[in-house]
Amino acid sequence: MQVRDHSHLDPGGDVDLEQWLHKLPGTFSDTESARLLLACRMVRDALQVKGVDSGDWAVESNCFTAGLEIALILAELQVGSDCLLAGILYRAVREQRLSPERVEQDFGEAVSRLIDGVVRMAAIGELRSHGDRPVLGQAQGQKDNIRKMLVALVDDVRVALIKLAERTSAIRAVKEDEQRRLGVAREVFDVYAPLAHRLGIGHLKWELEDLSFRYIYGDAYRKIARLLDGKRVERDQFINRVKEELTATLRKAGLEVEIDGRAKHIYSIWRKMQRKGIGFSQVYDIRAIRILVQDIRDCYATLGLVHGLWRNIPHEFDDYIANPKENGYRSLHTAVIGPEGKVLEVQIRTRQMHEEAELGVCAHWRYKGTDAGNRPASTYEEKIAWLRQVLDWHEETGDASDVAEQFSFQMAQDRVYVFTPQGDVVNLAQGATPLDFAYHVHTEVGHRCRGAKVNGSIVPLTYTLVTGERVEILTSKDGVPKRDWLQPGLGYLKTSRARAKVQHWFKAQTRENNVDAGRHLLEREFKRLALTSVDYLRIARKVQQASVEDMYAAVGSGDLSAAQVMNAAQGLVENRGPQLKLARPGGGMYRGQVQVRGVGNLMTHMAGCCKPLPGDAIAGFITQGRGVSIHRNDCGRLLRLTETAPERVIEVEWGLSPRDNYEVDVAIEAFDRQGLLRDITGLFANARINVLSISTQTNKKSNTATMRLKVEVPDLGSLSKLLERINRLKNVISARRLSE
Repeated sequence: MQVRDHSHLDPGGDVDLEQWLHKLPGTFSDTESARLLLACRMVRDALQVKGVDSGDWAVESNCFTAGLEIALILAELQVGSDCLLAGILYRAVREQRLSPERVEQDFGEAVSRLIDGVVRMAAIGELRSHGDRPVLGQAQGQKDNIRKMLVALVDDVRVALIKLAERTSAIRAVKEDEQRRLGVAREVFDVYAPLAHRLGIGHLKWELEDLSFRYIYGDAYRKIARLLDGKRVERDQFINRVKEELTATLRKAGLEVEIDGRAKHIYSIWRKMQRKGIGFSQVYDIRAIRILVQDIRDCYATLGLVHGLWRNIPHEFDDYIANPKENGYRSLHTAVIGPEGKVLEVQIRTRQMHEEAELGVCAHWRYKGTDAGNRPASTYEEKIAWLRQVLDWHEETGDASDVAEQFSFQMAQDRVYVFTPQGDVVNLAQGATPLDFAYHVHTEVGHRCRGAKVNGSIVPLTYTLVTGERVEILTSKDGVPKRDWLQPGLGYLKTSRARAKVQHWFKAQTRENNVDAGRHLLEREFKRLALTSVDYLRIARKVQQASVEDMYAAVGSGDLSAAQVMNAAQGLVENRGPQLKLARPGGGMYRGQVQVRGVGNLMTHMAGCCKPLPGDAIAGFITQGRGVSIHRNDCGRLLRLTETAPERVIEVEWGLSPRDNYEVDVAIEAFDRQGLLRDITGLFANARINVLSISTQTNKKSNTATMRLKVEVPDLGSLSKLLERINRLKNVISARRLSE
């Protein structure tokens, strides 16, 4: 267990900053040293101005001395001066002794961004603590979700390191504080020790596990401590003697080896006893060493020498090289009676096996990890693997600047993690809405949902949830689902689970109700799209329904969407007379694989200089007599052309489908207000629909505005979704398609 170092305190108990800086691991330039001392003095001065600690639950120690200790822990990880500065300043910023603006002004954006990341991680603990019941003793699934939520918030590996160092400092500080001890220990035990384990930061993991185990399971901790036949320091000395003796023997035999030893910590001993149902005397790896050799042949040669040096314990030999574990783990494990008659576990493997065990698809921490289920790789697993890689690269180089470009994680998350009002974590698909959340909590909560609050503020049911938010659902006693929730274009539901529950509810209604609802919905859509004379029976058969009534019933029950019916009608409408025919731009907007938006019938060709392929970032250049030449964005010739004739460079993109777009006229009537045109054009832009022309007329008497737009749409279903969204904008009276 870590003993707190107070050598930087002078005889009066005050901190000697020069002494503290002198013993800080690592080498720092004069500039870096000056910045570190400035940060320390800034925190100390802020405390003297604002007084002593406030007694808030999160304040386990004075934020000045805590900052110094966090920096000492981080310095052992060789994280660089920016990370140390963030560690020194973090607690002062979080406890509002220093402002983020002051930190950014004096120490730069990089340090401020690191502190902000740690504050966001800390906010998870605060949100959990504000629920209606205690957090202690949560189920395994909740612990997993909390850990995944924390990892989702980390876009810089140093943020996680600072938080782990801060929690290490915190749990060291609560030794004398029984009131806070259990809460801090439980949080560390459930969340941060497993996180340190998954990141492969062994020495922090062991200390966090042992300290939290000591405070939560005091009797078990003391029992095992008494059974150990020596203090940890003595056990470490024994391991060192074993390493020296074994190194001499193996090198004498001509083997190139690397030996690493450890003394098993108390929590790990207890966990093995619980997992295997054995007594203390049957735990043979209290003291263990790992031997790395060149190849498989050397593994078995080393095993023979070890057994020749010390007597092996029967039935305690495992050959995971000949018989690898399911996760691919390979190694030789044996237990022997070592020097002084003490039991010693020996692991033997090649360096390649060791790298695979530690990093290759993270096999080692999958095997020993605390996450349940062994589910297939996800963004969470990829992010953990990335964090491990960055830490290993950093350890190899010993220089944070060499891997600085690897610190930022840009991959999009596949899940979001939000809180219930009680502090439980709900795990949802990326893009989920409050309505998805409501159905996840309970089907009846979803059915009766009429509104939602996120972090205390009312939001629309189409709001996209973000990791770390607290969601509260507002319900009505007799509420029922709405058919609009099933329309994909409106964005109410993003998860298939919630959609299925709504569909099931409508299917359970009487056929008559579904027929009436479907008829009303389709008639409204046909009128909005100016399709006033269509053959409903032909459309019904095109969507695989035997009759028009069956089509209405399918739409009313949610089995068939209005957009599907509109798209089916499109094929029938295109061949009708001029009144209802959809206008197709002359020749279409697509030429081969390239689409030129907003420009008429232009010929295009691929530039021979860079030969762009689908998927490349591209741009177009209007030539004289040969139409538009398509170049890669990084093409040297295009860059030169841009300098000489920038007005001839146009935006182009790869075609999304072989279909042409269709020109339609849209009319929108609304009560005039500031920002109305911006909101409407924003919807078109988000839907990636090109606006060819727009005109607006305002009636001052009635305070109304009428807009006429000519737009390009791929199909009637897309237009239907867009018009529905426009109709839902504030102050909009109607949005419909104009017939020609």
